[in-house]
Amino acid sequence: MIARVAFAAAVLAATGYSGTFAQSRAASEALLGRWDLVVQRGTQTSPSWLEVERSGTATLVGQFVGSGGSARPIAKIEFAEGGTFRFAIPPQWESNPRDITLEGQLEGDRITGSMTMGDGQKMTWSGTRAPSLRRAGPPAWGKAMTLFNGKSLDGWQPLGRGDSQWSAAGGILKNAKSGANLVTVEKFEDFKLHLEFRVPMGANSGVYLRGRYELQVDDAAGLEPSSHHLGGVYGFIAPSGNVARAAGEWQAMDITLAGRMLTYELNGTTIICNREIPGITGGALDSAEADPGPLLLQGDHGPVDYRNIVITPAKAAR
Repeated sequence: MIARVAFAAAVLAATGYSGTFAQSRAASEALLGRWDLVVQRGTQTSPSWLEVERSGTATLVGQFVGSGGSARPIAKIEFAEGGTFRFAIPPQWESNPRDITLEGQLEGDRITGSMTMGDGQKMTWSGTRAPSLRRAGPPAWGKAMTLFNGKSLDGWQPLGRGDSQWSAAGGILKNAKSGANLVTVEKFEDFKLHLEFRVPMGANSGVYLRGRYELQVDDAAGLEPSSHHLGGVYGFIAPSGNVARAAGEWQAMDITLAGRMLTYELNGTTIICNREIPGITGGALDSAEADPGPLLLQGDHGPVDYRNIVITPAKAAR
């Protein structure tokens, strides 16, 4: 890192730039990377995520994930001596057309600041460096567990806004209409997961791994491959191809998640092969990425059916 900064300074000096720019570049190195954020609004908290990268020799750019929606690109992050920084992003699903602005302060491995919404509402936030979640080697797998017994909601609990619309009968876990999400009582770290799902025409749901990373579930037959449709990690990773079946047909996903590394097989075809999930997606339960988390089935977008939900957790490392 020191060598890269020195080289950049030499290049800048040779081209007539002052040393101030090189000093600013060196100071901003500590902001680079991924950050898990917690946003405070009154007595309520919500998770967010930030990634900061360098574009060329000077400009800081990045990505931001709020409490909902998908990752938003940051065109430029302004960084000042003393560790203060600022950036603006356009609205996504917010109703107000004005930009959202974030201001922060870098203090070692922690950042803090405020966020002002387009309507002027102001919130505070804090963040810590996101864990790498790199594993020393491939997991050793334990015993497969059936998460849905086919006849009751034992082992699950509703969560989120709205009344629960979930029911169980005849081997099918059914969400009748928009309502609460459904999460497992038990939490998991690394695992293999098999589940089958069925969505009506135009429907939308999602499967959140560890309650943080959404695999989009929707009626996507015939669409171009996208991170926003079936087969994608919402807003982050697009599938290599679209193998979605028609609305109303049963489909199957087989997942392997180890740390951040994801392999995803949909309807018998591998569409994501050992790719890194950068961070939490919109709608995540929290931003505590180092912790185990539950399986979450999204129920707040409309009707969907699930069945044959089986998870194989990794054995604890010795």
